[in-house]
Amino acid sequence: DTLEKEFLVSTGTAAHPTLKGNYHIYIKNRYADMHGPGYYLPNVPYTMYYYQSYGLHGTYWHHNFGTPMSHGCVNLQTDDAAWLFNFASIGTLVHVH
Repeated sequence: DTLEKEFLVSTGTAAHPTLKGNYHIYIKNRYADMHGPGYYLPNVPYTMYYYQSYGLHGTYWHHNFGTPMSHGCVNLQTDDAAWLFNFASIGTLVHVH
């Protein structure tokens, strides 16, 4: 019931929306390679997957937070993602709204 921290993020674009709902972190990787049609991002820092290939993670390829930019993930500034990675554990609730 207490707000620990809040972050400015970038979510999915209209073509690649971030799914809304309640999920739980099921795996955490200090670094993860991400790829899909038209992109390859090596060593994405502080990756926490919460549903299929949707996750929260640090972002080094843009600094346009507050604007939809992703293929469905929640992009955070790397320092913010590090804080969240250290705070959250497997099973932590992720509420996307």
